[in-house]
Amino acid sequence: MATKPGILTDWPWQSLGSFKYVILVPWAVHGTYSFMVKGEKERDIGYLLIFPFLLVRMLHNQIWISLSRYRTAKGNNRIVDKGIEFDQVDRERNWDDQILFNGLLFYIGYMTLPKSHNIPFWRSDGMLITSLLHAGPVEFLYYWLHRALHHHYLYSRYHSHHHSSIATEPITSVIHPFAEHIVYFMLFAIPLLTTVQTGTASIASFVSYVTYIDFMNNLGHCNYELIPKRLFSIFPPLKYFMYTPSFHSLHHTQFRTNYSLFMPIYDYMYGTMDKSTDSLYEASLKRPQESPDVVHLTHLTTPESIYHLRLGFASLASRPHTSKWYVSLMWPVTLLWSLILTWNYGRTFVLESITFQKLKLQSWVVPRYNIQYMLKWRRESLNSLIEEAILDAELRGVKVLSLGLLNQGEELNKNGELYIQKYPQLKIKLVDGSSLVVAVVVNSIPKGTTQVFLRGNLTKVTYAIADALSEMGIQVAIPYKDEYEKLQLSLTTKSQNNLILLASNFADQKTWLVGDGWNEDEQLKASKGTLFIPFSQFPPKKIRKDCFFHSTPAMITPPSLNNMHSCENWLPRRVMSAWRDVWRACLRHGFHSLMVPV
Repeated sequence: MATKPGILTDWPWQSLGSFKYVILVPWAVHGTYSFMVKGEKERDIGYLLIFPFLLVRMLHNQIWISLSRYRTAKGNNRIVDKGIEFDQVDRERNWDDQILFNGLLFYIGYMTLPKSHNIPFWRSDGMLITSLLHAGPVEFLYYWLHRALHHHYLYSRYHSHHHSSIATEPITSVIHPFAEHIVYFMLFAIPLLTTVQTGTASIASFVSYVTYIDFMNNLGHCNYELIPKRLFSIFPPLKYFMYTPSFHSLHHTQFRTNYSLFMPIYDYMYGTMDKSTDSLYEASLKRPQESPDVVHLTHLTTPESIYHLRLGFASLASRPHTSKWYVSLMWPVTLLWSLILTWNYGRTFVLESITFQKLKLQSWVVPRYNIQYMLKWRRESLNSLIEEAILDAELRGVKVLSLGLLNQGEELNKNGELYIQKYPQLKIKLVDGSSLVVAVVVNSIPKGTTQVFLRGNLTKVTYAIADALSEMGIQVAIPYKDEYEKLQLSLTTKSQNNLILLASNFADQKTWLVGDGWNEDEQLKASKGTLFIPFSQFPPKKIRKDCFFHSTPAMITPPSLNNMHSCENWLPRRVMSAWRDVWRACLRHGFHSLMVPV
């Protein structure tokens, strides 16, 4: 939002929320119906293609978003180091509004301009006129409009909304108040309306011009340099007619330079070219891929989880993972994407890059799903992927690598011990986060609790929790005799007195610590008001509505954690899984446990 929002700031359909797309339905249905019922000579393919073209534009923008986030996470050729936060993601989640707006104007233009009917697929003169009108009037008028928008009156009421984003993403390019988009469309309509009125318009000229605008907008705001230097070496004058991402990035950091739309010629002509443009361009091109200090190795959970990653849909990634009906409708695309990703892509990829004081942290993703970790015949290939990631991190000088989710399974690799035994010379420290998980779980138990009910498979974490609570003098109730006996053997004589076998009446316990292997029948037996504290990797299914469920072990991050703008699976914003690091270091630097109100 601008600092002093002016009139026509909000989009007219803002109150519709996610249902805003219905405004195009009548037009799309009419276009399809007209094409189907009319004769071959009366059909207008241009009218039919308006709606599919809008969908292609959305896909085009989404590809840019995913590619930009991937490249900026890796760090090579990145321009601005400032992080992106949740407020920017929220501000830019309506990036598709301008496509809806354009679609409405295209449909209205078709209905009101008879010359826009039955235009041919290609006309060379129309393509030439479009190019000349853009390079001349459009670029010239935009330059001076842009300078006017930086006048304090218009800037505070409108353009400051766009400049709220210092580190830009491709979609930042279209984040403007509604009033600005009206003026921008009037500018971009100059070539389109001219070719229509002169009878030189074609489907190709319309599609190519709008696609060019989208492409250049995304290019200028992607925050990584990708225009090769040899392009300007082969044709030096090109620098006047094509901007680079670093060129426009300077406009977002310096504000009073580099006003041009896509062609810097007017900044050269009127003396507003930033003096550091060339040096920033060359420095960005030479910038190598970053080597992080810490890596968290996670994996996909379900086929739909790809959309909830930072590289997927920004609006979904910025909120805790919940099922969405419209994502379910995309199952054919999801299935195809899943097959391509899991069967053909055999390496981990960088998901996000976060800075914490002087430390650089990255999350890497193994492109495999939960169900694949459950298959015995897939364990060897999974271990190979994890092993390859560990060795890659070792070569990059990573100091610590934490194994997240099922990458640390005891049956898979014994919490990472398999790799340590195979490569004893490793300098990188492998951690499974178990010590932090135990500390978080123990810290989550309400004060004054004297007895807890422990249920779940006997794992490294289970033993550690039982030992920690027993040492603290808290009684740990176990429902099954075989589990009770195994736990007894791991405890000291003093602690053994606090471990009790409770085969019956365990439903009366008010605090349950639950891990993997805890079944739904046991949950149904719990008394009303029971607090369930999971120590599992994944959250338990919530069947009871009259009980309290704590989050899986997690910690709220301090404000100094920079560039955190996506949620980790089902966890809330700015909350990090406890399976990542060690307890004392986290507390020392401002992390604290995620608590649930009881």
